[in-house]
Formats: sequence, C-alpha cells, structure tokens
Amino acid sequence: MRKEFVDMLCCPTCKGDLDIVITKERKDEILEGTLICKACQCNYSIEKGIPHLLPK
Repeated sequence: MRKEFVDMLCCPTCKGDLDIVITKERKDEILEGTLICKACQCNYSIEKGIPHLLPK
C-alpha cells in the first residue's frame, strides 16, 4: 500500500479519519502495520501491503 493512499481512506464502521502505525515498509510502500480510527478506535491490519478494511 502506498503512503499517499492513507489520506484517501476512512473507517468503514464510522467513516472517521485513520491514523497509521507502520511496522514494516520498503521505500514508499507500507508492507505491515495498523490503521486506527481516530473516532471509534477500531483497528485494521495491513498485511503484505494490503489493508484489511472490513467493518467489525
């Protein structure tokens, strides 16, 4: 997942903005990490560069 795409995403549960915690990256690509909703605090994982944004 490219870093600039994070600003385009929103929480699928409440439509809030997302923060990102990056645990593994390569150049501009996020390979592993977590997206955290600023409003409802739901967590969504990023694995192998793919954000898993399924509503809870």
